[in-house]
Amino acid sequence: MTVDDENSDGGAEPPEQPTYPTPHHAVDHTAEPSDDPLAIRLEQLILGADRRYTPFQAARTAGVSMELASRFWRAMGFADIGQAKALTEADVLALRRLAGLVEAGLLSEPMAVQVARSTGQTTARLAEWQIDSFLEDLTEPPEPGMTRTEVTYPLVELLLPELEEFLIYVWRRQLAAATGRVVQAQDDEEMVDRRLAVGFADLVGFTRLTRRLEEAELGELVEAFETTCADLVAAHGGRLIKTLGDEVLYAADDAGIAAEIALRLIETLSHDETMPALRVGIAFGTVTTRMGDVFGTTVNLASRLTSIAPKDAVLVDSALAEELTRTGEAPVSEAEAAEEAARAEKEGRKAAAYRFALQPMWQRPVRGLGMIEPWLLSRRPT
Repeated sequence: MTVDDENSDGGAEPPEQPTYPTPHHAVDHTAEPSDDPLAIRLEQLILGADRRYTPFQAARTAGVSMELASRFWRAMGFADIGQAKALTEADVLALRRLAGLVEAGLLSEPMAVQVARSTGQTTARLAEWQIDSFLEDLTEPPEPGMTRTEVTYPLVELLLPELEEFLIYVWRRQLAAATGRVVQAQDDEEMVDRRLAVGFADLVGFTRLTRRLEEAELGELVEAFETTCADLVAAHGGRLIKTLGDEVLYAADDAGIAAEIALRLIETLSHDETMPALRVGIAFGTVTTRMGDVFGTTVNLASRLTSIAPKDAVLVDSALAEELTRTGEAPVSEAEAAEEAARAEKEGRKAAAYRFALQPMWQRPVRGLGMIEPWLLSRRPT
């Protein structure tokens, strides 16, 4: 990357900087920040500082190489801005802090880039949602005699400190919960490769639905689906990994929690006449966690189970079925459970109480996973 520093000391030509290869993908070096006066005022309000540095000046002031500064910047999700003077003191401080963590040996350089990337991806989605949905609702219709953009500035001014405090609060809460899970891990390997129950919930016939509904109706349906799933997953002790419009992916440390969430989703959404049918697949096993996502054969198996599940039903793999029987939440055999219940009633004692019922389905081959044995999960009558 060739950069020309703007010399503020008398106009002499600066030395030419070395050229660095662009990592991973080509970036538009002609991208320039907006010069719209209102956009600049909003940027200054949100960032709390004026534009002061070019990328090269920011890197030099932070004491890091231009190459490392570019890696951090791109990892956070920002395009190259050429030689525009668009960076602030906060950008310099962020570079200095990340580089300082590397220099102190607290983070490796690749890990620091991962921190920048995961933070950038997460907050980018949050920021887009807040602008597209939250502020749009508040600024429409505009106040009499004012455009929507003119209304945006005072609203941002009022909301910014409150949203910032709330963001920090939620982040600390989530960090505490995640740290607690790591501390409870049995060993170091379990911190990375953990045994989890992973579930996919998928709306049936969503593609056909998109051709029938207006965009606004479709957006409302997706939002209602995602909100309902997120609330139920959180309320019963699971973790929502991600949403994909017509599908959600969640995880739980406990097989019983994952099973309860799946049945609650079916029961809740089946009573909503606006919702299509739902199908859920759950698998239990070793999962690799990375940047808040989950990967591995267990995740792939859960996805395959979802694709073959009947409407408004839950399919689980044999590992999850075994875990439910091991923990006493489902009987090994329905026939044996019925016999035990009859004996208990005859002897005047209380029979074992099971939450779930498991029905074996036909074994079938699944591409990439070989033969699998699905089990139909249902709730036992109380």
